[in-house]
Amino acid sequence: MELVIIVVGFLIDRLTKIWALNAFKNTQEIVLIKGFFSFMYRENEGAAWSIFSGKTVFLIIFTFIILCGIIYYRLKYRPKSKIMRTALSLIIAGAVGNLFDRVLYKHVVDFIYFHYKDVYSYPVFNFADMCVVVGTVLLMICILRNDSKK
Repeated sequence: MELVIIVVGFLIDRLTKIWALNAFKNTQEIVLIKGFFSFMYRENEGAAWSIFSGKTVFLIIFTFIILCGIIYYRLKYRPKSKIMRTALSLIIAGAVGNLFDRVLYKHVVDFIYFHYKDVYSYPVFNFADMCVVVGTVLLMICILRNDSKK
């Protein structure tokens, strides 16, 4: 099941990024819900919130090391918790999706934009980012519940 999550997560990420590249790379913004939700093409040369912007090689190496660590943990300790396995699979899917962009384009394609009028603006993100965030939240739940050894 974990391999399915990784492959499907990666494929959804790739397909949505290809769609974003073709559909609105040359447009300013496509408003879906005025004052709240839009599609907006962005090229992020950094990580979350553009930190480490321009440090593509560092981000590629760092992501690769993190992926190796997660895979090593998964293979060595074989967590029995379905939540833990799902969390790690989502993180892997998202990391691979953004790693693929960094290697292919030297930046990550972002396009999902949530905001509240001109009051609040969340950074533009993509499906891979959602996988990493949801996986991380699930991982925190496992750690807090001490569920990793079950």
